[in-house]
Amino acid sequence: MNQSKTTQTDAYSLVLEAIDMGLYKPGDRLVESDLAERFGVSRTPIREALQRLETQSLLERDGRSLIVASLDHNQMAELYVVRRELEGLAARLAARHATEEEIRVLRDMVTADDALVSDPAALSRANRRFHKQIHLASHNRYLVQQLDLVHRTMALMATTSLAATGRGEIAQSEHDGIVSAIERRDEDAADLALKEHISIAFMTRLKQDAGQRERG
Repeated sequence: MNQSKTTQTDAYSLVLEAIDMGLYKPGDRLVESDLAERFGVSRTPIREALQRLETQSLLERDGRSLIVASLDHNQMAELYVVRRELEGLAARLAARHATEEEIRVLRDMVTADDALVSDPAALSRANRRFHKQIHLASHNRYLVQQLDLVHRTMALMATTSLAATGRGEIAQSEHDGIVSAIERRDEDAADLALKEHISIAFMTRLKQDAGQRERG
């Protein structure tokens, strides 16, 4: 890969990570010069990164400016429907194809993440790592690509469902059940456990949004 291509990829990854980590939230305006200064790269790769993110619908136009896109209720519901099915398939395939080492890594993740239940931001990052590990354990590159796109779009949600009271402990219990099914090589149980995990996360988010509308 040439230097120019590497710089473009790095700029894209840096901006995407900043959105994913909440440094830029839905509605925030992204300015080429500010991003170039923040990340220490020239404006050309930043411009190309922003164009790519706009193509992926992660950014949208507000007049002449580019802002971080936001999801309306219907878009969020559609995203969770797709995520539920794809994540369930990933768990099913992980139960079938994961190596013993990959399964031990998943178990270690659950154990380590139990210490993060009182820190929603840290638990959210750990949650992404956990799900990514299941995706990789499916040993299906095309499924991994589709799930990467889904999870990039999830970054457009301003809050994490793990911030809801008690959700961290419950989510960790659900993760334990998912890994247990994968450990048993029970494809149906793994599929169902992960689908139910996503459904509960969606219901939690709907309640969060309802509460915000009431307070607003």
